[in-house]
Amino acid sequence: MPLLEARNISIRIPTEDGILHAARNVSFTVEAGSLFGIAGESGSGKSVLTQAIMGLLPGVEIEGECLFEGRDLLKMTPAELRALRGARIGMVFQDPLSSLHPYYTIGRQITEVIHAHEKVSNTEARARAAEMLEKVGIKDAAARLDDYPHQFSGGMRQRVMIAMALVLRPSLIIADEPTTALDVTVQAQIVALLDEMRRELGITVIMITHDLGLMASVADKVMIMYGGTRLEIGPAKGLFAAPAHPYTFGLLRASPAAARQGTELYSIPGRPPSLLARPKACIFAPRCAQVQPICQIEAPPNRAYACGTEALCHFEARIDRADTAPAQPARKPPTDRLLSVQDVALTYTMSSGFGAKRQLDVLKGITLEVARGETLGLVGESGCGKSTLARVIAGLVPATRGKVDFDGIDVGALTPKAWRDMRRRVQLVFQDPFGSLNPRRRVGAIIGEPFRIHGLAKGEARKNEVRRLMELVGLNPEHYNRFPSEFSGGQRQRIGIARALALNPDLVIFDEPVSALDVSIQAQILNLMQELQQKLGLTYLFISHDLSVVRHMCDRIAVMNAGRIIEMDATEQIFQHPQQDYTRTLLDASHVPPVPVQAQPRELLRLEQGAA
Repeated sequence: MPLLEARNISIRIPTEDGILHAARNVSFTVEAGSLFGIAGESGSGKSVLTQAIMGLLPGVEIEGECLFEGRDLLKMTPAELRALRGARIGMVFQDPLSSLHPYYTIGRQITEVIHAHEKVSNTEARARAAEMLEKVGIKDAAARLDDYPHQFSGGMRQRVMIAMALVLRPSLIIADEPTTALDVTVQAQIVALLDEMRRELGITVIMITHDLGLMASVADKVMIMYGGTRLEIGPAKGLFAAPAHPYTFGLLRASPAAARQGTELYSIPGRPPSLLARPKACIFAPRCAQVQPICQIEAPPNRAYACGTEALCHFEARIDRADTAPAQPARKPPTDRLLSVQDVALTYTMSSGFGAKRQLDVLKGITLEVARGETLGLVGESGCGKSTLARVIAGLVPATRGKVDFDGIDVGALTPKAWRDMRRRVQLVFQDPFGSLNPRRRVGAIIGEPFRIHGLAKGEARKNEVRRLMELVGLNPEHYNRFPSEFSGGQRQRIGIARALALNPDLVIFDEPVSALDVSIQAQILNLMQELQQKLGLTYLFISHDLSVVRHMCDRIAVMNAGRIIEMDATEQIFQHPQQDYTRTLLDASHVPPVPVQAQPRELLRLEQGAA
């Protein structure tokens, strides 16, 4: 008997605009001890599905059955679900900083989980918390129990969340984007940890992620969702090698690893559907490259194949690997230097209690150059100093030692007024587009803020400039008065890019600009960045943990480790002939999505009409 069996789950969420059909007739089974993956674009219903069946979305209307260890979760009382959550089913959420309470220590938050379900002493609870923190890779765990969330890096906070979910040794772990925004080595460690737990303790894992490479490397079975609908499900190996549904193929094709360097990335056209008014026919038909007239008038059947794959489609996907996009001619290496960083160091003085001070060296003598029109990639693990170096270059953090020379100007010698003028030439685009946009201000005001600060445009002239920038980055200028919450994740990142371009900068620093985006939206943003660079002659410093993205975007790569640049060379030289063991470790830990091959004819077992 499966550990978890969902049968025809439908979820309706009442909103001011009407009923949101977040899921419709979704069925799947999860075998004990397996790793079950759920993938799809943002808004496809992945997280809503798992949270609703766990009773974490009060007020939703949910139908169907969801049997866990033989008991229907949908018929449990709130008290029964509370007893089940944590003890039998653990959850790891996407954003650890939002999930961890900033006012309480890590130790208190982990032991609270233990005390909620077991009667144990605080000493025993702390010992168990420290043991689990050690298991997830937190060094000196016993001493760090009394630290607060802000004293941990992003990757370490995610480890804490996983420790919290595992501390009671539940039967099932639901991990919702557990590796988003983590560097590749930490991703590999987290996935290896989950895999170790399920093999040693028999824990079953449901993992939600938009990282198809990661999914392909660890999942036993995968379900692909779109618009609240299960479009394809089957064994991971076969599904990724030869997908049966055009949507799955489109997701895989959108990966930078599937395109030749120098070509435009493929992106699934259009946008996900509105779930307020679901079409009666195929929900993917408006975006499907293989659409036929029947797809727009009749609901697709569920096609079950002998290989174990099932796909909700009128036809079997045609996989054509021909890439007709012509390769761009190789660019000549730029020689006109724009940025020079010479022996830059940064040291923080920190209090260690009872008036004692200690020194923390974050940057330890960084030297690099960036040529005009070049894209330099900066890679390395969390905490190695990538983002700190970017903020030193942008003038947001003063260096303790060294020199930053921008276009022949020693920025360390500038007066405050001169620095303000210099910042017009260096702009940043941050990792979290929603977190970097004021939710209470309209998009027009957000993009126009640089003009106001520097007194460059007022009134109608400013509005015209903002509308021009919105059109430049692919946003509808008519949406000038909307708020950030009314835009998708990819659109919010375009707003951040438009704001960065407002003052015609020479250098744009991208700090993990696509790490939180699904592959299709990621492809759109990367294509936009390349187009803008060619059109405006921009220079990029590109920080990312996704090595396939870095390989596609960058002319050169600098590898950072523990506050130092340990290797810097042309992109292909780094990938083909890395010189440092650390670089080889990064490359080995990177998960690249498989490139679909021409599918062999499948044996069709049955055709289930009305499955949609």
